Amino acid sequence: MQIIHLDDATCLQQSCVATIGMFDGVHRGHQYLLNRIVGEAAKEHLKSMVITFDRHPRQVLHSDYQPQMLNTFDEKLSRLSLMDIDFCVILPFSETMAALSARGFMADVLKRQLSVATLYMGYDNHFGHNRNEGFENYVEYGRELGISVLRSDALTTGDTRYAVSSSVIRKQLQAGDVVSAASCLGYAYTLCGTVVHGEQIGGRIGFPTANLRLLDDSKLIPLPGVYAVQVRIGNGRVLYPAMMNIGTRPTFNGHKVTLEVNIFDFNGNIYGENLTVTFCRRLRDEQRFDSEEALAEQLRADREEIKKMYSIKD
Repeated sequence: MQIIHLDDATCLQQSCVATIGMFDGVHRGHQYLLNRIVGEAAKEHLKSMVITFDRHPRQVLHSDYQPQMLNTFDEKLSRLSLMDIDFCVILPFSETMAALSARGFMADVLKRQLSVATLYMGYDNHFGHNRNEGFENYVEYGRELGISVLRSDALTTGDTRYAVSSSVIRKQLQAGDVVSAASCLGYAYTLCGTVVHGEQIGGRIGFPTANLRLLDDSKLIPLPGVYAVQVRIGNGRVLYPAMMNIGTRPTFNGHKVTLEVNIFDFNGNIYGENLTVTFCRRLRDEQRFDSEEALAEQLRADREEIKKMYSIKD
């Protein structure tokens, strides 16, 4: 996949089948659409193209907006690179771009700079400053400009309860349902962070933890609670079984939300290392205990439950 950062000099000569969107998560619904792009491009002997943004548009339009992203920018590009797409065009989103009309964007960017011959729209996608415009408007503009505009249908879950979307996945993670989120994403949800010094409480009660500071604060943190997870250290290939607590540590009268991981049967010094935490299942809510001993007893039970889940024998 060739990555192109759009600027005034960008001018592709090869006609493309393209789609445009934020593609946060590059979930199964996105994958379904992108596979259609690849298939249509191959059938028409054209290049395939995905057009996305360098940041969430609302970060430009509303300076106080705090996104809750399923992927960091680099994670998104990595996921897109797995889709056999020829070109990934990164749009530098700005107030100037936000002011473009849909027709102006189609004429100036899609047609003149990117040589888009066919544009596939996601079932709920919009662009241009006039949010009242929709698919029929895009079809009309495309007819005038020589761009065929088509709409992809939604990918629904197996029981057709809902269409797979980034907003649905966010709600699942915010409810702690990492299993359903993984089903919609097509892969398990992850957080990446650097190991920093904490208060050493976990080590005192027999459960030393790696305290994480996220590499990207815009990444969505699942519902507080205790989770079965797997951990990769740095660029290593080994996935260590572990349990993670997201919360304020109410037993110790904490107030700030922390991310703490207890890696099973691991004793190495990993301060300053980057960890990738993969969520497998949520065990329980975070809760306040009457004593450190009661907390330690519950953590032992949590660890045994996770080890059984991973079929780990002591």
